Amino acid sequence: MLAAMAAPSPDQLRRRRDLARVALAYASALVVALAVGWALRDRHPILVAAAADLVATLVVFGFSVGYNNSSLYDPYWSVAPLPIALYWAAASGPRQVLLLALIALWGARLTGNWAARWRGIGDEDFRYQEIRRRTGRLYWPASFVSIHLMPTIWVFLGLLPIYPALARPSPVVVLDLAALAVTVAAIAIEATADGQLRVFLRTRSDPEAVLDQGLWALCRHPNYLGEVLFWWGLYLFGVAAQPAWAWSVVGPLSITLLFVFVSVPWMDRRLLLRHPAWAQTMTSLPALLPWPRRGR
Repeated sequence: MLAAMAAPSPDQLRRRRDLARVALAYASALVVALAVGWALRDRHPILVAAAADLVATLVVFGFSVGYNNSSLYDPYWSVAPLPIALYWAAASGPRQVLLLALIALWGARLTGNWAARWRGIGDEDFRYQEIRRRTGRLYWPASFVSIHLMPTIWVFLGLLPIYPALARPSPVVVLDLAALAVTVAAIAIEATADGQLRVFLRTRSDPEAVLDQGLWALCRHPNYLGEVLFWWGLYLFGVAAQPAWAWSVVGPLSITLLFVFVSVPWMDRRLLLRHPAWAQTMTSLPALLPWPRRGR
């Protein structure tokens, strides 16, 4: 009887099967990326990583087309940085160990959060569904450019600052402490916001209610704030190691612009359609920068 009670449901079995398919896609992408890296092993590590990253994206895109679901790419944002960082880690020291540990922690948590919320092959992100409706027969070319290729480029740009921090030995400086504080705070903010949202969605009695407690009482998208801060933390590590790499600010800046001008407006539009109370939230709370609710 206990064994029967513990048996997984058909939905659970289907979800496990679908997660195994995603794992196969990413394992295939990793194998192909390693092969490309080996073939280009005499080139500059940044060029090698960029080529391997692009080919891995193409492999995942192939699986997305095969399963007719662009959400197979979603974990790429949090999965790809660690292999790239490990490849670049030619030097060894406290900064390198700390950076790799922070990237691994961030990636594992974000990927786990995605896996916990993803319902399977039949579950495609609402944004991708909107692009599908807008583009019709051109959906897959549009998906490749906007859903697969561009995020890969944004993440790679965001990782550029850490190359000198991982590849070149240099002493730890005061700016490393600021980088550590920003990166740890970013991971904590994003994890806390995701946890508060998860509890709210599980326990709310009114489907039209909006979350306005905890970090969500300070800004509309604290999870996005944590994500943006994470990339600025990586940037500070890079500048601490090599001030001449200040130009790599293009990485965190591009990711910040992505969230400010794409992710936040898109999510606000969706919440407005599903939750009428969100209109009031938009007038009383800033999008990203924490601030007490106006009017209280």
